[in-house]
Amino acid sequence: MGVFTFATVPTIIAGPGSISRLGEAAGARLGPRVAVISDEGLVRAGLVEPALAALRAGGAEVSLYTGVIADPPEAIVQAAVTQARTFGATGVLGIGGGSSLDVAKLVALLGRSEEQLGDIYGVAKVHGQRLPLVLVPTTAGTGSEVTPISIITTGDHEKKGVVSPVLLPDIALLDAELTLGLPPAVTAATGIDAMVHAIEAFTSASQNNNPVSRSLAKEALRLLGAHIETAVLRGRDLEARQAMLIGSMLAGQAFANAPVAAVHALAYPIGGRYHVPHGLSNSLVLPHVLRFNAPACGEAYAELAPCLFPHLEDGTPEQRLASFIDGLSALPGRLNLPQRLRDVGIPRDKLSLLADDAMEQTRLLVNNPRPVSRADALAIYEAAW
Repeated sequence: MGVFTFATVPTIIAGPGSISRLGEAAGARLGPRVAVISDEGLVRAGLVEPALAALRAGGAEVSLYTGVIADPPEAIVQAAVTQARTFGATGVLGIGGGSSLDVAKLVALLGRSEEQLGDIYGVAKVHGQRLPLVLVPTTAGTGSEVTPISIITTGDHEKKGVVSPVLLPDIALLDAELTLGLPPAVTAATGIDAMVHAIEAFTSASQNNNPVSRSLAKEALRLLGAHIETAVLRGRDLEARQAMLIGSMLAGQAFANAPVAAVHALAYPIGGRYHVPHGLSNSLVLPHVLRFNAPACGEAYAELAPCLFPHLEDGTPEQRLASFIDGLSALPGRLNLPQRLRDVGIPRDKLSLLADDAMEQTRLLVNNPRPVSRADALAIYEAAW
């Protein structure tokens, strides 16, 4: 067992209805002027108002930015930062899916630091400090509330990440009542996204792959595997929804310290070029990356298999490996998600462009348990088409 580091959020508040404790738990930390980052859909759905009410009840003034969209471009980050600076924000609250939380992290940083966004893409490029930050997820998938990563779309389609422990929030608040209105397709795709985080963290080739992340990944898969179909098919089931939030958070803690790899590297171009939601992009390539990686980490996949599929506990390693990949291949269909790249409008003659884009994701590919060439990436896309 080598030397490793493990960093995570100092405080986690979890449980249905816990958003009502926001002012009590975080008001003093966020200060008297709170910039709230979210999106229009959540505001219309009434999911942001309880947070605003809790902050105001604690005496805070609030500035609400609702311009976040999926795969947020740099312009949205800059607009949100400008609004927060003009307001004189003393703290930042992000509430929403991964995009809102990622933007909130950068608003907290750039709202205080003099750094420029273009200078901090990559790993450990942040040198300044941030404003106090609280993150509240409304989907169970990205784990962004416990990761030191913010993903932004640059140019027409490329995605880049800011990776720094400075981006870890002060508090993550997990309230399943905020996820009850999620449509089944979003619940399914984000849930598979969280599964990918756990699987890739467990098998990450990163030198910081560690026993804490591996343990969290296993428990994440147990929770996600046991509850995803209930959450998708019976979306008002509060117990299943809270279990999905906890599973997503555990997977987020795992991959925040043992980074993800080729599934994400191949998924990002799908989202960047064709605006396919991130979780669905992961789902579309997952089985094919698993098959590609199996010669290098089949034993690890076999070890994970009973976490997702408890009936596989008694099989041989070879049986568990095969059934693990087959089970994850069949899961999107059971959850009524598209299963092929062609099903989301990606032309076959554009797969080479996706392969070119994927090879730019060196930050992720270096963590894959098996090296990925451009020819390998193209073959995976072909298999997924």
